[in-house]
Amino acid sequence: MAESKSDIIAQDIAAKIQHHQFKAGEFLPSESQLTTLYGSSRETVRKALNQLTALGLIQKIRGKGSIVLNLEKYSFPISGISSFAELNKSLGMHAQTKVITLKKMADMPELFKEKFPEQKKQAGFYLERLRMVNDEPAVLDCDYLFTPPINDLPKEAAERSIYDYIENELKLDISYATKVITVEKINNDFQKLLQLDDSLAVLVASHNFLSDTTLFQLTLSFHNPQKFKFTDFARRQKIKL
Repeated sequence: MAESKSDIIAQDIAAKIQHHQFKAGEFLPSESQLTTLYGSSRETVRKALNQLTALGLIQKIRGKGSIVLNLEKYSFPISGISSFAELNKSLGMHAQTKVITLKKMADMPELFKEKFPEQKKQAGFYLERLRMVNDEPAVLDCDYLFTPPINDLPKEAAERSIYDYIENELKLDISYATKVITVEKINNDFQKLLQLDDSLAVLVASHNFLSDTTLFQLTLSFHNPQKFKFTDFARRQKIKL
C-alpha cells in the first residue's frame, strides 16, 4: 500500500525532530511555510500535523502554531500498538530484528498457557524475535498468532513487520490491545539471548485485537530491567457527564 503525502510529510518532520533539526520547545514552521516547503495543500499538512500530535511529538497552541514536545529518542511507548518496525522508522533507532523461532503449532507453548490461562486450545504460529539496538539485545518478543485469522506467516514478514503483512497482505484491521507489565524470572535460554546477569526481566504481556474484536495475537515481550523505562503519553479526552 502506497504511503499518502501526509504520511510522508509526518515521517519527515518526525525524523527532523528526532535529529534535533526541530528542537524541543521550539515551534515548527507555520502551516503556510510547511505547505510551501513540501509542495502540498494546507489540508495535507494539517493531516500530517494531526498524526504528529496524536503521537505526542508536537502540541498545537491556538494562535501560535505547533510546538515540539520533549520526548526521549529511545523510549518504547508500551501503551501503543505500533509494530517494532514502525517504531524503528519513526524513532530512528537503526535497530535490527533476528528471528529465533517461527513454527506452526497445534496449541500454545507452555509459557503462554501459564501467562494466559484463560485461553482455550487453538492452533497458531509461535514466533520468537530478538530486537537489537546499537548491536545490543534490547527486547525479546514472543508472539502467538491464532489460526484463523492468521493462516500464513512467512519468515520474511516476521523479519520485516508482521503488522504490515497482516494489514496490507491479509487485509485485516488491527485495532487495540490490553497490556500488563510485571517483573518476573525468565528461563536460562531467554536470559542468554538478552545477555542478562540476573534472571529477572520486565515482562509486557499483551492481548491484541482486530477492529471486529477478534483476538488474533498474544505477546510476551521481555525487557532488560536495567534498560527498561516506561514512558507513556496521554491526551485528555473530555467526557460529558
